Amino acid sequence: MKAVVNKHKVVSEAEWLKARGKLLLKEKEFTRLQDELNLERRSLPWVKVAKEYLFEGPKGKQKLADLFEGRSQLIIYHFMFGPNDKAGCPHCSLRADGFNGINVHLKYHDVTMICVSRAPYEKLAAYKKRMGWGFPWVSSGGTDFNFDYHVSFTPQETSAKKAFFNYAMQDPGHSEREGHSVFYKDEGGNVFHSYSCYTRGNEIFNIHYHYLDLTPKGRDENGRGPFWVRRHDEYDQ
Repeated sequence: MKAVVNKHKVVSEAEWLKARGKLLLKEKEFTRLQDELNLERRSLPWVKVAKEYLFEGPKGKQKLADLFEGRSQLIIYHFMFGPNDKAGCPHCSLRADGFNGINVHLKYHDVTMICVSRAPYEKLAAYKKRMGWGFPWVSSGGTDFNFDYHVSFTPQETSAKKAFFNYAMQDPGHSEREGHSVFYKDEGGNVFHSYSCYTRGNEIFNIHYHYLDLTPKGRDENGRGPFWVRRHDEYDQ
């Protein structure tokens, strides 16, 4: 339902503080539960990555271990940009608008963050220039990487609307999907997969949604239509 604000309840400051205090208790409980969830996430067992993958980027061909750039932790954002796409996904692009700002901080905490897509590197580089981004982005085209981490799907899977996506057999909805995957590299150079999330599991990384959730109209997505998100250079169009 479209957000309605013109008939909203209006009260005194004292009544507002009472209601706000009640909500604060729930917010604190949510924060504590989130801390517990984060601890449980970090406690998940790991899977050793045995397959070799070759990515293509500004440094030429690189293995998965090379993407760490000398650090022990790697976050990969699976950016929806297929081999035949003319541009990157608008929703992925919205999320990626925030990557430049956080990367400089992550690397000083032993974390490298990078985007991976199946589109040829030339397409990725051109789109990255258009968007004004500076974060690393490499192509996994020609490898099984996206398929092995369940963010790309064969024509047979998409036509049958049945593939292993978000930890269940279901309709992936598209031949390319978004997601995050996390890896760890030990001192011996062994790489381990520690975590992946998809669909609404990515929502905690959507800072724009969290700010919209603070406002009276909220996300107001039904009022704007299902695809209100635009690339940042397309809103005026």
